[in-house]
Amino acid sequence: MSGARTLKLPPGLRMMRDYERPWLKSDLASGAALSAFLIPAGMAYAEAAGLPAVTGLYASIVPLLAYAVFGPSRVLIIGPDSSLAPMIAAAVLPLAGKDPDEAVALAGLLALLIGGLLLVGKVFRLGFVTGLLSKPIRVGYLNGIAIVIMLSQLPKLLGMSGTGGSLVTSATGTVQAVAQGGINPLALLFGAGTIAVIVGCRFLPWKLPGVLLAVVAATALTAVLDLTTALPTVGALPQGLPAPALGGITMEDVIALLGPAAGIALIAFADTTVLSKSFAARSGVQVDGNQEMGALGVANVASGLFGGFPISGSTSRTPIAVEAGAKSPLSGAVAAALVLLFMILAPGLTTFLPSSVLAGVVMVAAASILDVKTLFRLLRMSRTEAALLVATFLGVAFVGVLEGIVVAIGLSLIAFVLRALDPYRTELGSVGDVPGYHDLNRHPEGQRVPGLVIARFDAPLFFANGAVFTEHIRTLVSNAPEPVRWVIVASEAITGLDTTALDDLVALDDELAKRGISLVFAEMKGPIKDRLIRFGVSSRFGPDHFFPTVNNAVRSYKRAFELE
Repeated sequence: MSGARTLKLPPGLRMMRDYERPWLKSDLASGAALSAFLIPAGMAYAEAAGLPAVTGLYASIVPLLAYAVFGPSRVLIIGPDSSLAPMIAAAVLPLAGKDPDEAVALAGLLALLIGGLLLVGKVFRLGFVTGLLSKPIRVGYLNGIAIVIMLSQLPKLLGMSGTGGSLVTSATGTVQAVAQGGINPLALLFGAGTIAVIVGCRFLPWKLPGVLLAVVAATALTAVLDLTTALPTVGALPQGLPAPALGGITMEDVIALLGPAAGIALIAFADTTVLSKSFAARSGVQVDGNQEMGALGVANVASGLFGGFPISGSTSRTPIAVEAGAKSPLSGAVAAALVLLFMILAPGLTTFLPSSVLAGVVMVAAASILDVKTLFRLLRMSRTEAALLVATFLGVAFVGVLEGIVVAIGLSLIAFVLRALDPYRTELGSVGDVPGYHDLNRHPEGQRVPGLVIARFDAPLFFANGAVFTEHIRTLVSNAPEPVRWVIVASEAITGLDTTALDDLVALDDELAKRGISLVFAEMKGPIKDRLIRFGVSSRFGPDHFFPTVNNAVRSYKRAFELE
Protein backbone atom coordinates (compact mmCIF):
# COMPACT_ATOMS: atom_id res chain seq x y z
CA MET A 1 0.00 0.00 0.00
CA SER A 2 2.83 2.44 0.81
CA GLY A 3 4.37 1.77 -2.61
CA ALA A 4 1.04 2.57 -4.27
CA ARG A 5 0.84 5.85 -2.43
CA THR A 6 4.33 6.93 -3.48
CA LEU A 7 3.86 6.00 -7.17
CA LYS A 8 3.75 9.26 -9.11
CA LEU A 9 1.26 9.15 -11.94
CA PRO A 10 1.74 11.16 -15.16
CA PRO A 11 -0.09 14.53 -15.10
CA GLY A 12 -2.90 13.41 -17.43
CA LEU A 13 -3.68 10.32 -15.39
CA ARG A 14 -3.66 12.38 -12.19
CA MET A 15 -6.32 14.62 -13.73
CA MET A 16 -8.38 11.61 -14.76
CA ARG A 17 -8.06 10.19 -11.23
CA ASP A 18 -9.77 13.33 -9.97
CA TYR A 19 -12.26 13.39 -12.86
CA GLU A 20 -15.70 14.75 -12.05
CA ARG A 21 -18.73 13.00 -13.57
CA PRO A 22 -20.48 16.26 -14.67
CA TRP A 23 -17.54 16.91 -17.03
CA LEU A 24 -18.26 13.83 -19.15
CA LYS A 25 -21.05 15.31 -21.26
CA SER A 26 -18.98 18.41 -22.06
CA ASP A 27 -15.89 16.38 -22.91
CA LEU A 28 -17.83 14.06 -25.23
CA ALA A 29 -19.47 16.99 -27.01
CA SER A 30 -16.24 18.95 -27.39
CA GLY A 31 -14.42 15.84 -28.62
CA ALA A 32 -17.04 15.30 -31.32
CA ALA A 33 -16.84 18.94 -32.42
CA LEU A 34 -13.07 18.82 -32.44
CA SER A 35 -12.88 15.65 -34.53
CA ALA A 36 -14.80 17.33 -37.35
CA PHE A 37 -11.96 19.85 -37.65
CA LEU A 38 -9.09 17.45 -37.04
CA ILE A 39 -9.77 15.46 -40.20
CA PRO A 40 -9.55 18.20 -42.85
CA ALA A 41 -6.91 20.18 -40.95
CA GLY A 42 -4.69 17.14 -40.41
CA MET A 43 -4.82 16.16 -44.09
CA ALA A 44 -4.24 19.76 -45.18
CA TYR A 45 -1.16 20.26 -43.03
CA ALA A 46 0.26 16.92 -44.17
CA GLU A 47 -0.01 17.98 -47.79
CA ALA A 48 1.49 21.37 -46.91
CA ALA A 49 4.48 19.44 -45.54
CA GLY A 50 4.75 17.47 -48.79
CA LEU A 51 3.49 14.24 -47.20
CA PRO A 52 0.52 11.93 -47.94
CA ALA A 53 -2.71 13.22 -46.43
CA VAL A 54 -3.17 10.13 -44.26
CA THR A 55 -0.03 10.94 -42.25
CA GLY A 56 -1.80 14.07 -41.02
CA LEU A 57 -4.51 11.88 -39.50
CA TYR A 58 -1.93 9.62 -37.87
CA ALA A 59 -0.24 12.75 -36.47
CA SER A 60 -3.62 13.88 -35.12
CA ILE A 61 -4.61 10.61 -33.46
CA VAL A 62 -1.52 9.20 -31.75
CA PRO A 63 -0.11 12.43 -30.19
CA LEU A 64 -3.50 13.35 -28.72
CA LEU A 65 -3.72 9.98 -26.99
CA ALA A 66 -0.15 10.33 -25.69
CA TYR A 67 -0.78 13.87 -24.48
CA ALA A 68 -3.97 12.76 -22.70
CA VAL A 69 -1.72 10.62 -20.49
CA PHE A 70 1.40 12.79 -20.09
CA GLY A 71 0.20 16.35 -20.76
CA PRO A 72 -0.09 18.86 -17.89
CA SER A 73 -2.74 21.05 -19.57
CA ARG A 74 -6.43 20.30 -19.23
CA VAL A 75 -7.47 21.68 -22.61
CA LEU A 76 -4.42 21.95 -24.89
CA ILE A 77 -4.86 20.23 -28.26
CA ILE A 78 -1.73 19.16 -30.07
CA GLY A 79 -1.26 17.94 -33.62
CA PRO A 80 -0.09 19.04 -37.08
CA ASP A 81 0.45 22.78 -37.27
CA SER A 82 0.68 25.26 -40.12
CA SER A 83 3.87 26.85 -38.78
CA LEU A 84 5.69 23.49 -38.70
CA ALA A 85 4.60 22.27 -42.14
CA PRO A 86 7.11 24.25 -44.25
CA MET A 87 9.92 23.40 -41.83
CA ILE A 88 9.14 19.69 -42.13
CA ALA A 89 9.05 19.98 -45.91
CA ALA A 90 12.36 21.87 -45.99
CA ALA A 91 14.04 19.23 -43.81
CA VAL A 92 12.60 16.07 -45.33
CA LEU A 93 11.85 16.55 -49.03
CA PRO A 94 15.42 17.28 -50.22
CA LEU A 95 16.52 13.97 -48.65
CA ALA A 96 13.54 11.97 -49.90
CA GLY A 97 13.57 13.10 -53.52
CA LYS A 98 10.28 12.04 -55.10
CA ASP A 99 9.78 8.87 -53.04
CA PRO A 100 6.68 9.39 -50.82
CA ASP A 101 7.44 6.36 -48.66
CA GLU A 102 10.92 7.65 -47.89
CA ALA A 103 9.47 11.09 -47.13
CA VAL A 104 7.09 9.51 -44.60
CA ALA A 105 9.93 7.55 -42.98
CA LEU A 106 12.13 10.65 -42.76
CA ALA A 107 9.28 12.71 -41.30
CA GLY A 108 8.78 10.00 -38.67
CA LEU A 109 12.50 10.05 -37.89
CA LEU A 110 12.38 13.84 -37.59
CA ALA A 111 9.54 13.54 -35.06
CA LEU A 112 11.54 10.96 -33.08
CA LEU A 113 14.59 13.23 -32.98
CA ILE A 114 12.49 16.23 -31.92
CA GLY A 115 10.80 14.17 -29.24
CA GLY A 116 14.13 12.87 -27.98
CA LEU A 117 15.60 16.37 -27.79
CA LEU A 118 12.56 17.63 -25.89
CA LEU A 119 12.78 14.75 -23.41
CA VAL A 120 16.48 15.48 -22.85
CA GLY A 121 15.51 19.13 -22.36
CA LYS A 122 13.00 18.11 -19.70
CA VAL A 123 15.61 16.05 -17.84
CA PHE A 124 18.00 19.02 -17.78
CA ARG A 125 15.16 21.51 -17.15
CA LEU A 126 15.83 23.56 -20.28
CA GLY A 127 12.36 25.07 -20.55
CA PHE A 128 13.92 28.52 -20.25
CA VAL A 129 15.46 28.30 -23.76
CA THR A 130 12.27 29.63 -25.32
CA GLY A 131 13.28 32.98 -23.85
CA LEU A 132 15.83 33.15 -26.67
CA LEU A 133 13.00 34.15 -28.99
CA SER A 134 11.68 37.61 -28.17
CA LYS A 135 8.22 38.63 -29.33
CA PRO A 136 9.38 40.79 -32.28
CA ILE A 137 11.49 37.93 -33.58
CA ARG A 138 8.71 35.39 -33.07
CA VAL A 139 6.25 37.64 -34.92
CA GLY A 140 8.71 38.16 -37.77
CA TYR A 141 9.32 34.43 -37.93
CA LEU A 142 5.62 33.57 -38.02
CA ASN A 143 4.91 36.24 -40.63
CA GLY A 144 7.61 34.72 -42.82
CA ILE A 145 6.16 31.26 -42.27
CA ALA A 146 2.70 32.52 -43.24
CA ILE A 147 3.95 33.92 -46.55
CA VAL A 148 5.90 30.75 -47.32
CA ILE A 149 2.84 28.58 -46.61
CA MET A 150 0.44 30.65 -48.69
CA LEU A 151 2.74 30.76 -51.69
CA SER A 152 3.46 27.03 -51.41
CA GLN A 153 -0.28 26.27 -51.45
CA LEU A 154 -1.12 28.65 -54.29
CA PRO A 155 -0.38 26.11 -57.07
CA LYS A 156 -2.73 23.56 -55.45
CA LEU A 157 -5.38 26.25 -55.08
CA LEU A 158 -5.09 26.87 -58.82
CA GLY A 159 -5.22 23.18 -59.66
CA MET A 160 -1.54 22.92 -60.64
CA SER A 161 1.35 20.87 -59.33
CA GLY A 162 3.70 22.72 -56.98
CA THR A 163 7.12 23.84 -58.19
CA GLY A 164 8.84 23.48 -54.80
CA GLY A 165 12.15 25.12 -53.92
CA SER A 166 12.68 28.50 -52.30
CA LEU A 167 10.02 31.16 -51.98
CA VAL A 168 11.36 33.02 -55.02
CA THR A 169 11.56 29.84 -57.10
CA SER A 170 8.07 28.78 -56.05
CA ALA A 171 6.58 32.19 -56.83
CA THR A 172 8.37 32.42 -60.18
CA GLY A 173 7.28 28.91 -61.18
CA THR A 174 3.68 29.64 -60.25
CA VAL A 175 3.63 32.86 -62.27
CA GLN A 176 5.11 31.08 -65.29
CA ALA A 177 2.56 28.26 -65.02
CA VAL A 178 -0.28 30.76 -64.80
CA ALA A 179 1.07 32.64 -67.85
CA GLN A 180 1.07 29.39 -69.79
CA GLY A 181 -2.59 28.76 -68.98
CA GLY A 182 -2.03 26.07 -66.36
CA ILE A 183 -4.93 27.11 -64.11
CA ASN A 184 -7.73 24.61 -63.52
CA PRO A 185 -10.80 26.91 -63.25
CA LEU A 186 -12.86 24.27 -61.44
CA ALA A 187 -10.17 23.68 -58.82
CA LEU A 188 -9.80 27.43 -58.33
CA LEU A 189 -13.56 27.73 -57.90
CA PHE A 190 -13.58 25.09 -55.16
CA GLY A 191 -10.51 26.56 -53.46
CA ALA A 192 -11.74 30.15 -53.56
CA GLY A 193 -15.17 29.00 -52.40
CA THR A 194 -13.56 27.24 -49.43
CA ILE A 195 -11.76 30.42 -48.41
CA ALA A 196 -14.95 32.45 -48.80
CA VAL A 197 -16.97 30.04 -46.65
CA ILE A 198 -14.39 29.86 -43.86
CA VAL A 199 -13.85 33.61 -43.73
CA GLY A 200 -17.55 34.38 -44.17
CA CYS A 201 -18.53 32.19 -41.22
CA ARG A 202 -16.31 34.31 -38.97
CA PHE A 203 -18.48 37.35 -39.60
CA LEU A 204 -21.81 35.68 -38.89
CA PRO A 205 -23.56 36.54 -35.62
CA TRP A 206 -23.69 32.84 -34.73
CA LYS A 207 -20.82 30.36 -34.68
CA LEU A 208 -20.60 27.94 -37.60
CA PRO A 209 -17.74 25.51 -38.32
CA GLY A 210 -16.62 27.07 -41.59
CA VAL A 211 -13.90 24.50 -42.30
CA LEU A 212 -16.30 21.59 -41.78
CA LEU A 213 -19.02 23.19 -43.91
CA ALA A 214 -16.62 23.91 -46.76
CA VAL A 215 -15.08 20.44 -46.75
CA VAL A 216 -18.41 18.60 -46.53
CA ALA A 217 -20.01 20.75 -49.24
CA ALA A 218 -17.04 20.40 -51.60
CA THR A 219 -16.87 16.63 -51.07
CA ALA A 220 -20.61 16.24 -51.66
CA LEU A 221 -20.57 18.35 -54.84
CA THR A 222 -17.62 16.45 -56.24
CA ALA A 223 -19.34 13.12 -55.59
CA VAL A 224 -22.77 14.15 -56.89
CA LEU A 225 -21.41 15.82 -60.04
CA ASP A 226 -18.73 13.13 -60.58
CA LEU A 227 -15.87 15.65 -60.82
CA THR A 228 -13.01 13.38 -59.77
CA THR A 229 -11.57 13.39 -63.29
CA ALA A 230 -12.02 17.14 -63.74
CA LEU A 231 -9.94 18.32 -60.79
CA PRO A 232 -7.23 16.90 -58.48
CA THR A 233 -8.54 15.16 -55.36
CA VAL A 234 -6.96 13.75 -52.22
CA GLY A 235 -7.85 10.16 -53.06
CA ALA A 236 -8.93 7.33 -50.79
CA LEU A 237 -7.10 6.88 -47.50
CA PRO A 238 -5.45 3.56 -46.71
CA GLN A 239 -7.71 1.54 -44.45
CA GLY A 240 -6.31 0.53 -41.09
CA LEU A 241 -4.67 1.71 -37.90
CA PRO A 242 -1.60 3.94 -37.47
CA ALA A 243 1.49 1.79 -37.88
CA PRO A 244 5.29 2.21 -37.90
CA ALA A 245 6.67 3.51 -41.22
CA LEU A 246 10.38 3.94 -40.54
CA GLY A 247 11.81 1.55 -43.11
CA GLY A 248 15.07 2.39 -44.84
CA ILE A 249 16.33 4.90 -42.26
CA THR A 250 20.13 5.20 -42.06
CA MET A 251 22.58 6.87 -39.71
CA GLU A 252 23.29 9.43 -42.43
CA ASP A 253 19.62 10.42 -42.27
CA VAL A 254 19.85 10.83 -38.51
CA ILE A 255 22.89 13.09 -38.81
CA ALA A 256 21.31 15.13 -41.62
CA LEU A 257 18.10 15.73 -39.64
CA LEU A 258 19.62 16.40 -36.22
CA GLY A 259 20.20 20.12 -36.87
CA PRO A 260 16.71 20.77 -38.31
CA ALA A 261 15.23 18.74 -35.43
CA ALA A 262 16.87 21.04 -32.85
CA GLY A 263 15.49 24.16 -34.53
CA ILE A 264 11.99 22.74 -34.99
CA ALA A 265 11.98 21.47 -31.40
CA LEU A 266 12.68 25.00 -30.16
CA ILE A 267 9.91 26.52 -32.27
CA ALA A 268 7.40 23.76 -31.45
CA PHE A 269 8.02 24.04 -27.72
CA ALA A 270 7.93 27.85 -27.79
CA ASP A 271 4.55 27.83 -29.54
CA THR A 272 3.18 25.07 -27.33
CA THR A 273 4.23 26.51 -24.00
CA VAL A 274 2.91 29.99 -24.80
CA LEU A 275 -0.43 28.51 -25.86
CA SER A 276 -0.61 26.16 -22.86
CA LYS A 277 0.19 28.86 -20.32
CA SER A 278 -2.24 31.31 -21.93
CA PHE A 279 -5.20 28.95 -21.60
CA ALA A 280 -4.11 27.79 -18.14
CA ALA A 281 -4.01 31.41 -16.96
CA ARG A 282 -7.62 31.87 -18.04
CA SER A 283 -8.59 29.14 -15.60
CA GLY A 284 -6.40 30.49 -12.83
CA VAL A 285 -4.00 27.53 -12.86
CA GLN A 286 -0.33 27.13 -13.70
CA VAL A 287 1.41 24.76 -16.10
CA ASP A 288 5.00 23.68 -15.50
CA GLY A 289 7.11 24.42 -18.59
CA ASN A 290 9.38 21.43 -18.10
CA GLN A 291 6.41 19.08 -17.78
CA GLU A 292 5.03 20.58 -20.99
CA MET A 293 8.38 19.98 -22.69
CA GLY A 294 8.37 16.34 -21.62
CA ALA A 295 4.77 15.77 -22.72
CA LEU A 296 5.42 17.34 -26.12
CA GLY A 297 8.50 15.13 -26.42
CA VAL A 298 6.50 11.96 -25.69
CA ALA A 299 3.80 13.04 -28.16
CA ASN A 300 6.36 13.60 -30.92
CA VAL A 301 7.99 10.24 -30.26
CA ALA A 302 4.57 8.57 -30.44
CA SER A 303 3.78 10.37 -33.69
CA GLY A 304 7.09 9.32 -35.25
CA LEU A 305 6.68 5.70 -34.21
CA PHE A 306 3.21 5.37 -35.76
CA GLY A 307 3.46 6.94 -39.20
CA GLY A 308 3.06 10.61 -38.23
CA PHE A 309 5.34 13.64 -38.30
CA PRO A 310 6.38 16.47 -35.92
CA ILE A 311 3.56 18.17 -34.03
CA SER A 312 3.04 21.03 -31.58
CA GLY A 313 0.28 22.85 -29.75
CA SER A 314 -2.50 24.00 -32.08
CA THR A 315 -3.59 27.62 -31.98
CA SER A 316 -6.64 26.82 -34.14
CA ARG A 317 -7.93 23.58 -32.59
CA THR A 318 -7.38 24.38 -28.91
CA PRO A 319 -9.90 27.29 -28.99
CA ILE A 320 -12.41 24.97 -30.70
CA ALA A 321 -12.13 22.49 -27.84
CA VAL A 322 -12.40 25.24 -25.24
CA GLU A 323 -15.41 26.88 -26.87
CA ALA A 324 -17.10 23.48 -27.15
CA GLY A 325 -16.75 23.00 -23.38
CA ALA A 326 -13.67 20.79 -22.95
CA LYS A 327 -12.97 20.10 -19.27
CA SER A 328 -10.12 17.59 -19.39
CA PRO A 329 -7.70 15.72 -21.71
CA LEU A 330 -10.51 13.23 -22.29
CA SER A 331 -11.86 15.67 -24.89
CA GLY A 332 -8.76 15.22 -27.06
CA ALA A 333 -8.81 11.45 -26.58
CA VAL A 334 -12.46 11.31 -27.72
CA ALA A 335 -11.62 13.38 -30.80
CA ALA A 336 -8.72 11.05 -31.64
CA ALA A 337 -10.95 7.98 -31.28
CA LEU A 338 -13.56 9.48 -33.62
CA VAL A 339 -10.92 10.28 -36.26
CA LEU A 340 -9.72 6.69 -35.99
CA LEU A 341 -13.29 5.44 -36.54
CA PHE A 342 -13.53 7.61 -39.64
CA MET A 343 -10.37 6.04 -41.05
CA ILE A 344 -11.68 2.54 -40.39
CA LEU A 345 -15.29 2.99 -41.49
CA ALA A 346 -15.19 5.62 -44.24
CA PRO A 347 -11.71 6.05 -45.73
CA GLY A 348 -13.12 6.27 -49.26
CA LEU A 349 -14.87 9.59 -48.66
CA THR A 350 -11.67 11.51 -49.30
CA THR A 351 -11.72 10.24 -52.89
CA PHE A 352 -14.11 13.11 -53.55
CA LEU A 353 -12.25 15.79 -51.56
CA PRO A 354 -10.57 18.30 -53.94
CA SER A 355 -6.93 19.11 -53.18
CA SER A 356 -7.66 22.80 -53.77
CA VAL A 357 -10.08 22.71 -50.84
CA LEU A 358 -7.33 21.57 -48.48
CA ALA A 359 -5.08 24.27 -49.97
CA GLY A 360 -7.75 26.84 -49.12
CA VAL A 361 -7.96 25.53 -45.52
CA VAL A 362 -4.18 25.84 -45.11
CA MET A 363 -4.05 29.32 -46.66
CA VAL A 364 -6.72 30.65 -44.31
CA ALA A 365 -4.90 29.12 -41.33
CA ALA A 366 -1.63 30.68 -42.49
CA ALA A 367 -3.25 34.08 -42.98
CA SER A 368 -4.54 33.94 -39.41
CA ILE A 369 -0.98 33.94 -38.00
CA LEU A 370 0.01 37.07 -39.93
CA ASP A 371 0.54 39.94 -37.51
CA VAL A 372 1.03 43.31 -39.20
CA LYS A 373 -0.25 45.33 -36.24
CA THR A 374 2.79 44.43 -34.14
CA LEU A 375 5.12 45.75 -36.85
CA PHE A 376 3.39 49.15 -36.94
CA ARG A 377 3.26 49.22 -33.14
CA LEU A 378 7.00 48.57 -32.92
CA LEU A 379 7.75 51.22 -35.53
CA ARG A 380 6.22 53.72 -33.12
CA MET A 381 7.80 52.26 -29.98
CA SER A 382 11.19 50.79 -30.95
CA ARG A 383 12.74 50.92 -34.39
CA THR A 384 15.44 48.49 -33.29
CA GLU A 385 12.88 45.82 -32.43
CA ALA A 386 10.96 46.60 -35.62
CA ALA A 387 14.18 46.05 -37.57
CA LEU A 388 14.67 42.69 -35.82
CA LEU A 389 11.12 41.69 -36.81
CA VAL A 390 11.69 42.63 -40.46
CA ALA A 391 15.11 40.95 -40.59
CA THR A 392 13.68 37.71 -39.22
CA PHE A 393 10.80 37.86 -41.70
CA LEU A 394 13.19 38.34 -44.61
CA GLY A 395 15.43 35.52 -43.36
CA VAL A 396 12.54 33.06 -43.27
CA ALA A 397 10.96 34.22 -46.51
CA PHE A 398 14.05 34.54 -48.70
CA VAL A 399 16.90 32.61 -47.06
CA GLY A 400 14.94 29.53 -46.01
CA VAL A 401 12.53 28.26 -43.39
CA LEU A 402 15.06 26.20 -41.44
CA GLU A 403 17.76 28.80 -41.91
CA GLY A 404 15.24 31.31 -40.59
CA ILE A 405 15.32 29.53 -37.23
CA VAL A 406 19.06 30.13 -37.03
CA VAL A 407 18.52 33.74 -38.10
CA ALA A 408 15.87 34.21 -35.40
CA ILE A 409 18.00 32.75 -32.60
CA GLY A 410 21.09 34.62 -33.80
CA LEU A 411 19.20 37.92 -33.89
CA SER A 412 17.84 37.28 -30.39
CA LEU A 413 21.33 36.75 -29.03
CA ILE A 414 22.71 39.75 -30.91
CA ALA A 415 19.91 41.93 -29.55
CA PHE A 416 20.69 40.76 -26.01
CA VAL A 417 24.42 41.37 -26.38
CA LEU A 418 23.87 44.82 -27.90
CA ARG A 419 21.61 45.84 -25.02
CA ALA A 420 24.15 44.59 -22.48
CA LEU A 421 27.08 46.05 -24.44
CA ASP A 422 25.67 49.54 -24.45
CA PRO A 423 23.35 49.77 -21.42
CA TYR A 424 21.93 52.89 -19.89
CA ARG A 425 24.47 54.61 -17.64
CA THR A 426 24.38 57.91 -15.85
CA GLU A 427 25.49 60.02 -12.89
CA LEU A 428 23.33 60.57 -9.83
CA GLY A 429 22.79 63.72 -7.78
CA SER A 430 20.40 65.25 -5.26
CA VAL A 431 17.22 66.90 -6.53
CA GLY A 432 15.74 69.54 -4.22
CA ASP A 433 13.75 68.06 -1.36
CA VAL A 434 13.21 64.72 -3.14
CA PRO A 435 14.71 61.90 -1.01
CA GLY A 436 17.56 59.88 -2.48
CA TYR A 437 19.82 60.47 -5.48
CA HIS A 438 18.51 60.72 -9.02
CA ASP A 439 19.53 60.59 -12.68
CA LEU A 440 21.19 63.89 -13.65
CA ASN A 441 20.45 63.27 -17.33
CA ARG A 442 16.76 63.44 -16.50
CA HIS A 443 17.17 66.07 -13.79
CA PRO A 444 19.82 68.55 -15.01
CA GLU A 445 18.88 70.84 -12.13
CA GLY A 446 20.24 68.25 -9.70
CA GLN A 447 23.24 69.00 -7.46
CA ARG A 448 26.50 67.04 -7.19
CA VAL A 449 28.24 66.49 -3.86
CA PRO A 450 31.63 68.26 -4.07
CA GLY A 451 34.46 65.80 -4.73
CA LEU A 452 32.06 62.87 -5.16
CA VAL A 453 30.92 60.98 -8.29
CA ILE A 454 27.90 58.69 -7.97
CA ALA A 455 27.78 56.44 -11.05
CA ARG A 456 25.05 54.04 -12.15
CA PHE A 457 25.42 51.24 -14.72
CA ASP A 458 22.26 49.32 -15.63
CA ALA A 459 23.57 45.91 -16.72
CA PRO A 460 25.55 42.87 -15.59
CA LEU A 461 29.30 43.28 -15.97
CA PHE A 462 30.80 40.78 -18.41
CA PHE A 463 33.50 40.50 -21.05
CA ALA A 464 31.62 42.57 -23.64
CA ASN A 465 30.90 45.65 -21.50
CA GLY A 466 33.58 45.76 -18.79
CA ALA A 467 35.52 48.34 -20.80
CA VAL A 468 32.31 50.33 -21.34
CA PHE A 469 31.79 50.46 -17.57
CA THR A 470 35.33 51.61 -16.80
CA GLU A 471 35.22 54.24 -19.55
CA HIS A 472 31.95 55.54 -18.08
CA ILE A 473 33.66 56.03 -14.69
CA ARG A 474 36.71 57.69 -16.26
CA THR A 475 34.50 60.10 -18.20
CA LEU A 476 32.54 61.10 -15.11
CA VAL A 477 35.75 61.67 -13.13
CA SER A 478 37.31 63.72 -15.94
CA ASN A 479 34.19 65.86 -16.37
CA ALA A 480 33.63 66.48 -12.66
CA PRO A 481 33.63 70.21 -11.80
CA GLU A 482 35.95 69.60 -8.82
CA PRO A 483 38.78 67.14 -8.05
CA VAL A 484 37.22 63.78 -7.21
CA ARG A 485 38.02 61.96 -3.96
CA TRP A 486 35.43 59.15 -4.03
CA VAL A 487 33.51 57.25 -6.71
CA ILE A 488 30.39 55.50 -5.52
CA VAL A 489 28.99 52.86 -7.90
CA ALA A 490 25.23 52.41 -7.45
CA SER A 491 25.34 48.66 -8.03
CA GLU A 492 21.77 47.47 -7.65
CA ALA A 493 21.41 46.85 -11.40
CA ILE A 494 24.72 44.96 -11.65
CA THR A 495 23.44 41.38 -11.50
CA GLY A 496 26.46 39.55 -12.91
CA LEU A 497 30.26 39.66 -13.01
CA ASP A 498 32.73 37.56 -14.97
CA THR A 499 36.52 37.36 -14.75
CA THR A 500 37.14 39.63 -17.75
CA ALA A 501 34.99 42.40 -16.29
CA LEU A 502 36.68 41.83 -12.92
CA ASP A 503 40.09 42.46 -14.48
CA ASP A 504 38.73 45.72 -15.92
CA LEU A 505 37.40 46.63 -12.47
CA VAL A 506 40.75 45.92 -10.78
CA ALA A 507 42.60 47.99 -13.40
CA LEU A 508 40.16 50.86 -12.81
CA ASP A 509 40.65 50.65 -9.05
CA ASP A 510 44.45 50.80 -9.51
CA GLU A 511 44.15 53.76 -11.83
CA LEU A 512 41.85 55.67 -9.47
CA ALA A 513 44.00 54.84 -6.43
CA LYS A 514 47.06 56.38 -8.09
CA ARG A 515 45.05 59.59 -8.37
CA GLY A 516 43.99 59.42 -4.71
CA ILE A 517 40.41 58.38 -5.52
CA SER A 518 38.57 55.64 -3.60
CA LEU A 519 36.23 53.29 -5.50
CA VAL A 520 33.33 52.02 -3.38
CA PHE A 521 30.03 50.26 -4.03
CA ALA A 522 26.48 50.78 -2.79
CA GLU A 523 23.56 48.37 -2.91
CA MET A 524 25.66 45.57 -4.41
CA LYS A 525 23.85 42.25 -4.33
CA GLY A 526 25.12 39.49 -2.06
CA PRO A 527 25.86 36.97 -4.86
CA ILE A 528 28.12 39.54 -6.59
CA LYS A 529 30.03 40.13 -3.34
CA ASP A 530 30.39 36.36 -2.98
CA ARG A 531 31.82 36.20 -6.48
CA LEU A 532 34.39 38.87 -5.62
CA ILE A 533 35.48 36.70 -2.68
CA ARG A 534 35.72 33.59 -4.90
CA PHE A 535 37.74 35.57 -7.45
CA GLY A 536 40.26 36.36 -4.70
CA VAL A 537 39.92 40.16 -4.56
CA SER A 538 38.25 40.43 -1.16
CA SER A 539 41.48 41.89 0.28
CA ARG A 540 41.32 44.70 -2.29
CA PHE A 541 37.61 45.37 -1.83
CA GLY A 542 37.15 44.97 1.90
CA PRO A 543 34.02 45.58 3.97
CA ASP A 544 34.72 49.32 4.02
CA HIS A 545 34.19 49.38 0.23
CA PHE A 546 30.54 48.29 0.45
CA PHE A 547 27.49 50.22 1.68
CA PRO A 548 23.87 49.07 1.98
CA THR A 549 22.47 52.19 0.26
CA VAL A 550 23.68 55.17 -1.75
CA ASN A 551 22.51 57.48 1.05
CA ASN A 552 24.61 55.56 3.54
CA ALA A 553 27.67 55.76 1.28
CA VAL A 554 27.24 59.52 0.77
CA ARG A 555 26.93 60.11 4.53
CA SER A 556 30.15 58.14 5.09
CA TYR A 557 31.92 60.24 2.46
CA LYS A 558 30.74 63.49 4.04
CA ARG A 559 31.83 62.34 7.51
CA ALA A 560 35.24 61.29 6.18
CA PHE A 561 35.88 64.74 4.72
CA GLU A 562 33.94 66.70 7.37
CA LEU A 563 31.41 68.04 4.89
CA GLU A 564 28.45 67.72 7.27
